[in-house]
Amino acid sequence: MSVGGVRLRLRAWFPDREFFMRSQGQVRFIKVSARLQMAVAGGVALLALCWLVTMAGVAIARLTEAHDRNSLLTREARVVSAESRVATYRQGLAGVADDLKRRQDFIDHMVQAHLGGLPHDRQPGETVSDSGGQAAMTVRKVSLAIPEAAGLVRIEARQLGFVERLTRYADRRAARDAAHMSQLGLDPQMMLASLNNGDAEGGPLLPLSTSANGSLDPRFQRLGLSLARMDALEQGMLRLPQVLPANPQLMSSGFGYRSDPFTHAAAFHPGLDFRGPIGTPILAAARGRVSFAGQRSGYGNCIEIDHGDGLVTRYAHMSAFRARQGDQVAAGQVIGAIGSTGRSTGPHLHFEVRINDRPVNPRPFLEALAHVSEKIPSPGKPAAIDD
Repeated sequence: MSVGGVRLRLRAWFPDREFFMRSQGQVRFIKVSARLQMAVAGGVALLALCWLVTMAGVAIARLTEAHDRNSLLTREARVVSAESRVATYRQGLAGVADDLKRRQDFIDHMVQAHLGGLPHDRQPGETVSDSGGQAAMTVRKVSLAIPEAAGLVRIEARQLGFVERLTRYADRRAARDAAHMSQLGLDPQMMLASLNNGDAEGGPLLPLSTSANGSLDPRFQRLGLSLARMDALEQGMLRLPQVLPANPQLMSSGFGYRSDPFTHAAAFHPGLDFRGPIGTPILAAARGRVSFAGQRSGYGNCIEIDHGDGLVTRYAHMSAFRARQGDQVAAGQVIGAIGSTGRSTGPHLHFEVRINDRPVNPRPFLEALAHVSEKIPSPGKPAAIDD
């Protein structure tokens, strides 16, 4: 609608009005123009609008105040509820700490019973971390800030200390086994390599973690590596001769130079001899795979067992075979019977330990057994029965 149309509509609503008033015989004329009427009507409308706006503002303010009050009450209720839960949690921390302590006590007891305890000292050259001082400081700080959590922090410190001691234990056992292998002329690193590459491996990837974000604490990672090395070396130790292949009380000749029983000239004897009746069982000195079962010149019926890393044990002059080439045998398993085949003066077992096809003295491998060293004859001692 145009401005002119609006004006015409307003003039139609508010025409000029004339009023006649008679008073005491006099007639008065009053004229109310359209403009005056529109001004009055506009003022009234403006006042009405202001009143409506004011009332709406008051209503909105009251609604906002009520909403704020309700929100405040809700937040207060939530705070009270949260404080109640926190108080409940704090009351339960002591019980949780007690449960964890009992579990750790049980672990320590089992370790003491089966391993004889873990080392508390730190030897020179060891690279295992020692968090004892830092852990004690953390316990003091947490105990002052959150007394209820002091028990949990103590358990955490104890757990980390346990992990570090167990790592030292594994490192020391691995070092002991490596030193023993070196004394026997074996290379511990080659033994580890042969163990790691000897079997086909695979399976799904299941990464380990010690935290919610999937990371692994370096101390636990170090423990895993130390335990893996200890286990590998101990598996290697199981490959070393550890079982006497025959009765040590019937040992007749040692390793080294001696008088040959046939020529009576000086000769080198590359093994140990055990005399015994024909048919006496011969035992595998260690676990391994039978790499040869047959006849060798001078040895007669002979079995050779490959123990890995170039280590082989040889059993000669046998009267019967109890294992075949390719068999996997365990330490102490019967692999044959004493006989007098080959270059032999009578029934006995000739036993050799060879590293990379070089004969070595079997004595160091067997001395770990109780009283073996006292029962093995010295090199050059006359033999009752020999090859």
